[in-house]
Amino acid sequence: MQRFKALAQVRRSISTIYRPLFTTTRPISTHDNQPHKEVLIAGFQVLVEGKASARAAILNRPSNLNALTTNMANRLKKLYESWEDNPDIGFVIMKGSGRAFCAGGDVVALYHLINEGKVEDCKDFFRNLYMFIYILGTYLKPHVAILDGITMGGGAGVSFPGTFRVATDKTIFSTPEIHIGFHPDAGASFYLSHLTGYIGEYLALTGERLNGIDMLAVGLATHYTMSARLNWVDERLAKLVTDDPSTIDASLATFGDIVYPDKNSIVNRLELIDKCFGLETVEEIVDALEIEAARSKQEWCIVALKKLKEASPLSLKVALRSIREGRFQTLDECLVREYRMSLHGISKPLSHDFLEGVRARLVEKDFTPKWDPPTLDKVSEDMVDHYFSPLGELDSELKLPTHLREAFI
Repeated sequence: MQRFKALAQVRRSISTIYRPLFTTTRPISTHDNQPHKEVLIAGFQVLVEGKASARAAILNRPSNLNALTTNMANRLKKLYESWEDNPDIGFVIMKGSGRAFCAGGDVVALYHLINEGKVEDCKDFFRNLYMFIYILGTYLKPHVAILDGITMGGGAGVSFPGTFRVATDKTIFSTPEIHIGFHPDAGASFYLSHLTGYIGEYLALTGERLNGIDMLAVGLATHYTMSARLNWVDERLAKLVTDDPSTIDASLATFGDIVYPDKNSIVNRLELIDKCFGLETVEEIVDALEIEAARSKQEWCIVALKKLKEASPLSLKVALRSIREGRFQTLDECLVREYRMSLHGISKPLSHDFLEGVRARLVEKDFTPKWDPPTLDKVSEDMVDHYFSPLGELDSELKLPTHLREAFI
């Protein structure tokens, strides 16, 4: 606990001087009403609960499954910075409203912005979201994410880097970006690549869904409890006066449930996942799955093969390389690279797969995207390389405050 307080004091003294370097929200002015409007919107989209020694941020867009917006990322960033600087706050909680924790970024909004020519607004979204994720990944205080309900894509990004992740019987996790012509982002190349074996490649390339028990089994969640018990968990956390992770851990464990993976669990196919998804290329992975599906007739093989064939061929190759690079990179390096990839990914001259994927699955919902290139053999190395190339002169790279916020755990 003393270590947390000492580090917090050092960071507060430094950040007081350098805060303008990484604070992007403009001040409210009587001559400019737009920032004030944005603050009001963000206030409704991210609610705050005060507790004895904690603060809770509540993602509050239930009709949109709490999909993240630029305003939400900005508000989370400001709240978390102020809470970290407050010596009276021992730990921080994040929850979602309704039946979702967070379904990821609001990609439909991004789709419309791109079609309206407002690409700079999309860049702001990725920059602010990734900045918050880095703050969470280097946070000085314990963090508890209550992952009750849908937790996908960017929803994992704004929770997984924290200290504790509580899954429930209602939790559904996936990284489905390859099915909308994108790549698993928001830090996914970091946390997926650090899972045992080649589970990360499997989840990234198939978008397979995991329940709360499987999340606990593979290490994506730290605790599991029934959704019906969450009121008790909340009451317990509300009474804690501490900044000690072990005390919070013990409190969460008090309401934990002893659960076991069932016969369909991912843990029962780890050997075959490693055998297939540990191969070097997407083509080799597909071939291995086809052989295994023909031999064993296992349902998971057949489903994985179907998902691979439905996904954007370009996204598959980009995602595989991203996970492989993430194995040897720190969180900040992954976020900087993913920012490049995201900006390239929404660039029409490079590929229209993102717009096409969102159109087919979420806007017009005909579920018949026309990928370009249409097949894996048409995806060249140059196309994949371009996703990972430095940004051009018109775009600056993502600048994270690594000199102020270096991971210490």
